[in-house]
Amino acid sequence: MIDQDAKRVCDLISSRRQVGVRTIVAIAGPPASGKSTLAETVVQSLNAQQSSAVPLATLVPMDGYHLDNRVLETRGLLARKGAPETFDAVGFCTAIRGLQSAQHESFHPKFDRQMDLAIANAIAVHPETQIVVVEGNYLLMNSDPWRTLADVYAVTVFVSPTLEELENRLQHRWIKHGFDPQTALQRAKTNDLPNAEHVIRDSRKADLTLNQNYTEFGMRYAF
Repeated sequence: MIDQDAKRVCDLISSRRQVGVRTIVAIAGPPASGKSTLAETVVQSLNAQQSSAVPLATLVPMDGYHLDNRVLETRGLLARKGAPETFDAVGFCTAIRGLQSAQHESFHPKFDRQMDLAIANAIAVHPETQIVVVEGNYLLMNSDPWRTLADVYAVTVFVSPTLEELENRLQHRWIKHGFDPQTALQRAKTNDLPNAEHVIRDSRKADLTLNQNYTEFGMRYAF
């Protein structure tokens, strides 16, 4: 179950802790892979290990670096939201690299899925926080600017169920947003699944790969 998976990731982080700089952890995978839930659980588990008011770990999701819908619309990219070109990739990579040795508090955007926009400066990273977990689709992509962070990540994790499972999850995600099943499936097939295939095909090999599967009793993870 997810707690066991989070423990496995936490153990890997402990074995790779950096000295003199922050430990930056990348948890990547296609949309609807479960990477967000895993990343949140890992951060919670790490912070539960200490009593200090300063968090040991903070989560910085890549989704906060979505370009605004107005920018995407002027570029004809609104229908492709979530594709690599719909992010401020250079800004994201610059910010994550800066987190390695930052000696002051820094602030990062957070994506609000209900509002469908990024909220500026919504995530604070304390200067004494030792671990930053970064989560997103394209963290391990073997193309610029994403690959410029290869030397920054102390730990890399890739989460990827089968494409069939991803299609089911993505359709259900759009249904939850109010679309009928057929429209939801169409949205998944025209944008989300091509993005998922791109991530699976072009991402570098991670230190740890998790292949998730659903059962009738709930979610499980197969390694």
